[in-house]
Amino acid sequence: MNMDTRVLLLHKQGTSGRLRYLRLPSGVALFTPLPADAALRPEDWSPTVQVHPSAVLREAEVRLGLAEGAIEAVPEFQCWVDTSAGDVAVLLGAFASIDPPFAAAEQLDGRFITIAEARSLSAIERDLMRRAYEHVLG
Repeated sequence: MNMDTRVLLLHKQGTSGRLRYLRLPSGVALFTPLPADAALRPEDWSPTVQVHPSAVLREAEVRLGLAEGAIEAVPEFQCWVDTSAGDVAVLLGAFASIDPPFAAAEQLDGRFITIAEARSLSAIERDLMRRAYEHVLG
């Protein structure tokens, strides 16, 4: 099995519960766009092997120029995408700071968006955002 991974990074505002996702020019499934043939697997689908988020989240911190521990894993979230090259795990990380790291996003030509601002993304990325939203906010 190809253990390729992507990560969605979000920030949840502590007082309002507002969720914003980090969007880079390539989309919200970071850091490499999903292939055109990607299809989201059903929510109850699970492989025999799970991906541990620590290395993926540390890589995201490094790419964004953030300190270790700036991104925390969101427990019990893992989606799977089927592609012609194999399965892709999609993990979820949350920024631990009070405010989103806007400057780090801007260094990579990124910005933070709400789910309502995701119309221009692919259907699969919007579905991933929806699953993350439902997981975090219930």
